[in-house]
Amino acid sequence: AFSDSRPRSILAFERCDGCLHPNEVIGLLASVAIQHAPGIIPNVALESERTIAIRHPAPVAPRHFVIFPKKDIKNIGQLDADDLESMQDLLAVAQSLIHENQMKEYRFWTNGPGNQAVAYLHFHLAGE
Repeated sequence: AFSDSRPRSILAFERCDGCLHPNEVIGLLASVAIQHAPGIIPNVALESERTIAIRHPAPVAPRHFVIFPKKDIKNIGQLDADDLESMQDLLAVAQSLIHENQMKEYRFWTNGPGNQAVAYLHFHLAGE
């Protein structure tokens, strides 16, 4: 189940100095669910071959989506050339959500390490 996931502190103790962060555990579980059991993900708004978007469980705007690449990437600082197709698809899904929901005013963002509640690259799309 973890073969397509990148090492995280729970699996890489020698690089962690004994730390075990809850956001890392949540990111690992999200990675496994998105890659191997996407059918169990609740509130799916849109899904493509490389991306899944859900309605945020605690929205900050009338329309608030969380968009994940299906490829396991911990944060935007870890992107490499092999991630280009996943990121292009993620942006296309965001664009589709904007058009389908007739969003005129919106924000689109991601958080980096230390600011992620889930250590798995994801973007928020929120607005009217």
